[in-house]
Amino acid sequence: MREINYIVIHCSATQEGKDFKAKDIDLWHRAQGWNGIGYHYVIDLDGTVEKGRDEAVVGAHVSGHNKDSIGICYIGGLDKNNKPKDTRTQKQKDAMYDLIFLLKQKYPNAKLLGHCDFPGVKKACPCFNVREWYTSESQSF
Repeated sequence: MREINYIVIHCSATQEGKDFKAKDIDLWHRAQGWNGIGYHYVIDLDGTVEKGRDEAVVGAHVSGHNKDSIGICYIGGLDKNNKPKDTRTQKQKDAMYDLIFLLKQKYPNAKLLGHCDFPGVKKACPCFNVREWYTSESQSF
């Protein structure tokens, strides 16, 4: 069993409303020479959570921390002009919250971060403040 220190949220960097799936990301990552999708989970526009890599397998989603993290990617993250934007549907937000909640029970010491929260990352991904959002969602229960 891997030691999980981080749960990392990503976006697919695709335009708002464009319906992609884990199989599409798998193809994109393979085209870059990877051995498959780099994320452990993908959250579709309708809130469906798709499995990517098995949690026991090291991901390919955050340089320097793939060995000790779980990667979650939601479909979206760009507006119609390809500018960073939190494009999550309410169903994606609900599914993301539930998935994080389950993963935090499984890995209670894991820190929740967005991809952009790691040093050296020069991307807006996931295009929203993960900790702020999760904290505000947690307080509403």
